[in-house]
Amino acid sequence: PKDALVIADVVSRGFYYEYSQQAIVFQRLKTMMSDREFWVTNSVRLQNRIIRWLDIRFPEYFSVFKDWTCKRSLATLKEFPSPQDLASLSVSEVITGWREHMKRAGGSTGIQKAAQLIAHAKSSIGETSALDEAKQDLGRLFQEFERIVEILERIEKDIHVLLSEIPMANQLRSIGLGTICIAAILSGAGDLRQYGHGRQLLRKAGLNLAESTSGKRKGQIVLSKRGDATLRKYLYLATLQLVGNNPVFRQLHKNNVQVKQMKKHQSVFKLIGKLARIIIGIVGRGETFSPEKTAPTYIQAA
Repeated sequence: PKDALVIADVVSRGFYYEYSQQAIVFQRLKTMMSDREFWVTNSVRLQNRIIRWLDIRFPEYFSVFKDWTCKRSLATLKEFPSPQDLASLSVSEVITGWREHMKRAGGSTGIQKAAQLIAHAKSSIGETSALDEAKQDLGRLFQEFERIVEILERIEKDIHVLLSEIPMANQLRSIGLGTICIAAILSGAGDLRQYGHGRQLLRKAGLNLAESTSGKRKGQIVLSKRGDATLRKYLYLATLQLVGNNPVFRQLHKNNVQVKQMKKHQSVFKLIGKLARIIIGIVGRGETFSPEKTAPTYIQAA
């Protein structure tokens, strides 16, 4: 009964979307992106388990490798996962072990990293009890992690092939968006030609403004967050990406922060709206991204 009343209230106030079935290519893309999100979540979970293992068994490891997923680090964890495996070895023996898993194991970088590993291993304060069982656990985590990496690579290849069948994907690529961001936007929003304005895309993602009706922010204007959470996430990530690699967005962000005195995160959310309008505009007109049309003032200034 409560659900029925909630549904009736939502419908009476117009807080709903009329269902329109998307073309099969967008349905396929949505399924693939949903699958990818599942495996990304599993990958993050496994990475956290491996980091926890290192924190317990070899806490000094991150003094040598800031990124444990680099090739040399992975080779180390496969051959010498614990300090006890490294402490009695020489630099040349460590490099020989690396050569089983990578081509360029030596060189000045290899010698330096090997020496650092051995030095940290000799003074390690890591847990040493039940070491054999712990190493078996790490081996299983690695097997699963590598399996998921392969799955994600295959999914991304399939996504790339599918995007080649969608003409508007190239229009989004002209802005500077990556394959995954494009796929996420198209899978969440569907055919962008059905939108008349960027505000509709923002509303679809729950990025439109609304008044908070309860809680600490009651009466304040906040993001509604009534929409596709994945689309909302990737519009945010896409904007961050563009601030980093698109000169127009970088200049707009700089102007927002330095001239308009906006906080950085406020500027990013303002630029999400700009991105939504650009996306709907170029798709509707059948054009590619043009910096001159987007921000002529900043282009001339640059």
